[in-house]
Amino acid sequence: MTVIDATNHVLGRLASIVAERALQGENIDIVNVEKAVIIGHEDSVIEKWKRRLDLTAKGNPNKGPKFPRKPDRLMRRAIAGMLPTESVRGRKALKRIRTFIGTPEKFSNAEMETIRIALYNGKEDAITLEELCKKLGAKW
Repeated sequence: MTVIDATNHVLGRLASIVAERALQGENIDIVNVEKAVIIGHEDSVIEKWKRRLDLTAKGNPNKGPKFPRKPDRLMRRAIAGMLPTESVRGRKALKRIRTFIGTPEKFSNAEMETIRIALYNGKEDAITLEELCKKLGAKW
């Protein structure tokens, strides 16, 4: 079992690496997902995600697509988008991934891994997942 600290990691880069490792059979727990970063100007990122939340089905608006607002669910959906979830292999890989807001007590003494190629370098505009989710109306 691998514990990854998502602090200061770029959401898409981290999601693609985690998805690849889960397909290889690794169990992965991601902590501090609210501190992950989405690269882009703050206003445009928020506008893009708000537009996505307004999508509804033509016939019955209560039916999908439904997009999460909490950071842990949003991270999990980003990873699921990079897995072949139509196949049994992809669904099993998604079950091997768990995401957490903050650091649960059982992982407080665990050795946390950081992925160097997924770290945010600070050169581009960016917004944290926590800020984005609060702007979208998440409560946790």
